[in-house]
Amino acid sequence: MIDHERDLASVNEATERLLASAAGLDNAAVHEPSRLPGWSRGHVLAHLARNADALCNVFEGRPMYETAEVRDADIERDAPRPLSEQLEDVRASAARLRERAALPADWSRTVTLRNGVTDTAARIPFRRRVEIELHHVDLGIGYELEDLSAEFTAREIDFLQQRFSSDPAVAEVTGPATALLGWLSGRRDGAGLTAPGATLPVLPSL
Repeated sequence: MIDHERDLASVNEATERLLASAAGLDNAAVHEPSRLPGWSRGHVLAHLARNADALCNVFEGRPMYETAEVRDADIERDAPRPLSEQLEDVRASAARLRERAALPADWSRTVTLRNGVTDTAARIPFRRRVEIELHHVDLGIGYELEDLSAEFTAREIDFLQQRFSSDPAVAEVTGPATALLGWLSGRRDGAGLTAPGATLPVLPSL
């Protein structure tokens, strides 16, 4: 059963963990490449801040992003900022989302996310936690998939397997949980995993 209050608390913890890690960077390191193709660490931090504001829009019944082009332009605009501005933006946007999520609401209602995806409001906190945890790894500053809790890893594996349920072969892939999460989330090549066929199935884009 989804416990949005527990997930909101976990979001806060994950945010503080990321901010503490990123505080060890300097301005030059913020502009260095992240592990995401074409994105610097500044892009990752800018995305996390704008994602928090976008989820406030979702809670308020507005489109998550005005358009895909505006989303991308906002990230590009904010990516070059110095470390102090990046961290303050992540912190402040997280606080706005936390305050919005604390308002009385029907957590069973259906909300619309990016690209027309729908979900229950109660799942939004976990989706935000996924953004923070995996993008913390993407920063490449010492936080790895192996550092994620077993509880989070299991839940995200289950979520991604459901997302790829149109290909039954995905559910038949087995191996260590960390390797499985890395492969399903597009962050590792699947080394250490086994599949009924000779090769791992090709995953659709996330």
